[in-house]
Amino acid sequence: MTGKNIIPHDLTISKKDRNKLLGNRSFVIWFTGLSGSGKSTLANETEKILNKKGYLTYILDGDNIRGGLNSNLTFSEEDRKENIRRIGEVAKLMVDAGIIVITAFISPFREDRDKVRNLLGEDEFIEVYLNTPVEKCEERDVKGLYKKVREGEIKDFTGINSPYEIPENPEVIIDTAENTAEESVNVLLNKIEPILKKV
Repeated sequence: MTGKNIIPHDLTISKKDRNKLLGNRSFVIWFTGLSGSGKSTLANETEKILNKKGYLTYILDGDNIRGGLNSNLTFSEEDRKENIRRIGEVAKLMVDAGIIVITAFISPFREDRDKVRNLLGEDEFIEVYLNTPVEKCEERDVKGLYKKVREGEIKDFTGINSPYEIPENPEVIIDTAENTAEESVNVLLNKIEPILKKV
């Protein structure tokens, strides 16, 4: 909520101006899914391809943000919501700067993801749901987190003893258990290609 003594300053250069300068639209690609579903991997592969094509991008990754901006937050439900709220505001600023923002967050609560969507304009929030079975994610267990959950070291872990709310109408759905990283990224790129040039 804006305080009564806070008066936003009108700026001369707009997002449209910055998009025109860069020659493409700026927007958010929001990867969501269980731990181990491939969010960080696909975010990185997507950025590599877009960067090679000449697009200005930036990845906001869950663990990286938790180590800095959100290092004061726990994994309680309240703090998880605050984590996503802050990321949404950062993503909005970066989109305004003309950057294609790629995020990799479990972001388990539908309401929180929808709040981020509502911060942005039309075609500026591309929700990518990695519909990967929890059994496959646990089999990968790339960070060793599922093992810690089973041994009782971690409580309230999404997909095991804390809920994950599946997106109702995501722009893209990818099953990373059935698709390779390359195939998954191609599915996404085919979706965003028409949006990139809407300057």
